[in-house]
Amino acid sequence: MIALAQLPLLPSIILGSVLGLLAGSFLAALVTRWPKGKSVMRGRSACDACGRRLRATEIVPIVSMAIQRGRCRGCHAPIDGLHWKMEMGGGLIGLASACLWPMPHALGGMIFGWMLLALALLDARHFWLPDALTLPLLFLALTIGPLTTGISFADAAIGAATGYGSLLAVASVYRRMRGREGLGLGDAKLLGALGAWFGWQALPMILLIASVSALVWVAGVSMLTRRKLDSAHKLPFGLFLCLAAVPLTALRTLWL
Repeated sequence: MIALAQLPLLPSIILGSVLGLLAGSFLAALVTRWPKGKSVMRGRSACDACGRRLRATEIVPIVSMAIQRGRCRGCHAPIDGLHWKMEMGGGLIGLASACLWPMPHALGGMIFGWMLLALALLDARHFWLPDALTLPLLFLALTIGPLTTGISFADAAIGAATGYGSLLAVASVYRRMRGREGLGLGDAKLLGALGAWFGWQALPMILLIASVSALVWVAGVSMLTRRKLDSAHKLPFGLFLCLAAVPLTALRTLWL
């Protein structure tokens, strides 16, 4: 277990939180605009409703949303609540990473967490796990991942291959038996990246946590809506794979 003397100083925690808020603001724009074919790298920030360009004082994470009471100053249209939620999520990831690892290793945990946050929301909203995120996540897991987690490159490489191959096999068998797609390749690539991050030994636990979480979600939705979800109902399994990384990260860092 990490000793109290090893915990980072206050400046590291503040830095991680600020970086996380900024990253969350960018990721919110990415999640809301990318699926619509809009660029998040070009042009200035603008209101999604009226297109008015935003001033610098209107894009300060959390603060601007609170001052404007969640509405655009120009057209008064409601601002998607995803923005402040992503900013808070990014900030919490930055803070947690700064607490779990010393700098600069904490930056690896931050980047990993922020990418998972974006993937989770893209899958939850659009059932989309783009290669432009899953493949860089895999690359980072095989490069900077071992510096943060202490996992050997061999275990990370085996985890990547096993994670991807296992869900690819499941998807292929399902397609042959049912005659339709049941599991996207994005899920397989994401599990491969998680296998590289945590090592092949963690794959059964990742799948267990993700599957149980998905079943609990389905049961909860069925109870709230009072209707039974059938096999044709789409489920963002990538979201639950991302959620499974949260307890595994904490447990591995604190106890191993």
